[in-house]
Amino acid sequence: MDQAAHNKIVSFIWGIADDVLRDLFVRGKYRDVILPMFVLRRLDAVLEPTKKQVLETKAILDQAGITEQRAALCKASDQAFYNTSKFSLRDLKSRGSQQQLKADFEDYLDGFSQNVQDILTNFEFRNVLARLSKSDALGTLIEKFLDPEINLSPNSVLNGDGSVKHPGMDNHSMGTVFEELVRRFNEENNEEAGEHWTPRDAVRLMTTLMFRPIADRVKAGSYLLYDCACGTGGMLTVAEETLQKLAATHKQKVVTHLYGQEINPETYAICKADMLLKGEGENADHIVGGAEWSTLSHDAFPAQEFDFMLANPPYGKSWKKDLEAMGGKDGMRDPRFKVMHRGEELSLVTRSSDGQLLFLANMASKMNHKSKLGSRIAEVHNGSSLFTGDAGSGESNIRRWLFENDWVEAIIALPLKLFYNTGIATYVWVLSNKKNEQRKGKVQLIDATQWFKPLRKNLGEKSCELSDEDLQRVMAAYDAFAETEQSKTFANEAFGYRKVTVERPLRLHSQLTTKAIEALRFASGDEDIRSVLYDELGDALFDDFAKVKATLEKRLDEWDAGDGGDEDEGDEEAAKKGLSEKKKKKLLEPKTWDRDGRLVEAAMKLKKALGDGVFADHNEFRRRVGDVLDNAGFKLGSADLKQLLRAVSWRDESAPPVIAKVHKPGKATSDPVRGRFEATIDSKRCIVEYEPDSELRDSEQVPLLEEGGIETFLKREVLPYTPDAWVDEDKTQIGYEISFARHFYRPTKLRKLDEIGTELLAAQHEAEGLLAGLIKRGAA
Repeated sequence: MDQAAHNKIVSFIWGIADDVLRDLFVRGKYRDVILPMFVLRRLDAVLEPTKKQVLETKAILDQAGITEQRAALCKASDQAFYNTSKFSLRDLKSRGSQQQLKADFEDYLDGFSQNVQDILTNFEFRNVLARLSKSDALGTLIEKFLDPEINLSPNSVLNGDGSVKHPGMDNHSMGTVFEELVRRFNEENNEEAGEHWTPRDAVRLMTTLMFRPIADRVKAGSYLLYDCACGTGGMLTVAEETLQKLAATHKQKVVTHLYGQEINPETYAICKADMLLKGEGENADHIVGGAEWSTLSHDAFPAQEFDFMLANPPYGKSWKKDLEAMGGKDGMRDPRFKVMHRGEELSLVTRSSDGQLLFLANMASKMNHKSKLGSRIAEVHNGSSLFTGDAGSGESNIRRWLFENDWVEAIIALPLKLFYNTGIATYVWVLSNKKNEQRKGKVQLIDATQWFKPLRKNLGEKSCELSDEDLQRVMAAYDAFAETEQSKTFANEAFGYRKVTVERPLRLHSQLTTKAIEALRFASGDEDIRSVLYDELGDALFDDFAKVKATLEKRLDEWDAGDGGDEDEGDEEAAKKGLSEKKKKKLLEPKTWDRDGRLVEAAMKLKKALGDGVFADHNEFRRRVGDVLDNAGFKLGSADLKQLLRAVSWRDESAPPVIAKVHKPGKATSDPVRGRFEATIDSKRCIVEYEPDSELRDSEQVPLLEEGGIETFLKREVLPYTPDAWVDEDKTQIGYEISFARHFYRPTKLRKLDEIGTELLAAQHEAEGLLAGLIKRGAA
């Protein structure tokens, strides 16, 4: 079909919306009627020549009691779909009443095969029938689509002399018209377009990056293409066309099988309908979607591997619902997102507010590792995928998994405002599990942000496009694999770092004061609640549990009822905040108060034995506390003893470090970087480890390629400023992040002083002239 005929059909169908649906539907809802009707008319036209055979086959199958009829009916229709209704659209052009027309039309819809039913259901087309019928628009709509001025049939319409009046539409032309209608409707609804419509220039770049590097290695055979967020299927279509053209250029015949998954019901219906309209019934069966088919929580192809994959997943979209359905972070067992990596289980579960990197992990889990070509992936992300997430987080772990498996081939920064619904920075990730020798162990970053052609008129947020020249610039930089202003290459490890926890010793002074001991009387409770109860009970808080319990129960009841009284309102509000049922229950248990009383009793014995002076060395204080309690036969559990010591101690930088562990001579060696220090205790040399001070705890990022590793970094960057610091190796985590700004930063060129001086003088003269003019006018 030539371009003129193509444009005529698109314009005619576009005009139906205004002719029939104006004032009946808001403009943004025209597509809900036009797209499914367009699909129905095409399917109806394709089925017209075999309608009789289908009805006859249906009668024979029913008479024979055969329930599984799909294969036989598809054979009778000579298509991947069929319709067993006695009606065709031409039979429905006129009826005595709108009610009868609606009933017959519904019978017609019910006659379609299940794959078409799936499309109609996800279009929610039946939901608009009542409005169309009530407004007497259904018959008009059908007549418009049967207008003799357009031909949606694969067969040509002839003139009386046998010449072609309207050429037939093959499947490819039909798919092209359908995609053009989808594009127009998307542009009409700019606020939604980017959710399921990726600009073709961006798709062409992605597919070129995916296929061209291995074009000469593609051999005749079958290839599986996959899009895990396929929207209307445009990316799969372009990918298929690109692969077919490249294969043909190298005189290879390839067969492509398309697979896709899409959660949005309408866009899923469009995608599946597009496949059917192109005569790709098998591919249509491989498109899975609808509201219940989220790619993250309901993988449609769990055991499938693919040769080529591409996607534009949602950015910044919460996937909390999916996470809950999968058992939460702790309960998730999906092998796509909990992987074994270098002998350890690595969680790829990202924060619930943004799951875009999970789509990339999903694709990477479906790579074909057995074929010579392996798998290639092109996926668009926003900037957060490059750096969001600390070491050990799901985002960082995904990057680590990809880089350490040597799957990331290149990342390309795209121009701003290239997409319909966002002006933010976007990047194409190119992955391969069979890199060529030159690229093994390396990653290429390409800055293509300045390679674009401005649009004459914005399309939503989209204000520029990638011209053919821009696309070739990107590919030239990719192919050269050289260091330039727009292209940088790095070892995989260049993006990795070790996040090390830097500890400093806890230093405490201790003193058994009356105030500190009284605080222990409510050590298991909450300071705000204790304050409220003390105001009401005074010293009875520490002596009479029965009174405490009664008062506390009264207060809790008042708070539950929303009446806390007027006294000490600030304390009461603080006490109520965060008071869980578990905490309430604990507060009312006698053993809670018994335990606190036992702590007070122990502290009083210690004060009597040790006095209330300040101990500058907490190690000495702790030793003497132990001796006093042992001599008194007073037993405290380790947790209770720790709570007691904490209550009567405070941090002081001048105090000696608190010793946590003493190693026997010969059992450990000195290693200050890792927290093992030489010390003298009771005149004996030994190795000790100190208690870390959580308030002084810090972290550092040590590059994986740091010469000399963590120790050299610590000695250079940390110890000169905090000589008592050490690294807790058990807490070290590996992270990965990419900073385009760091590698492609271009500082603004500073102007020369004489240029600035010249501008200042010019401004001064201008100001003097203006002032003189004002004075002159004022004098006049």
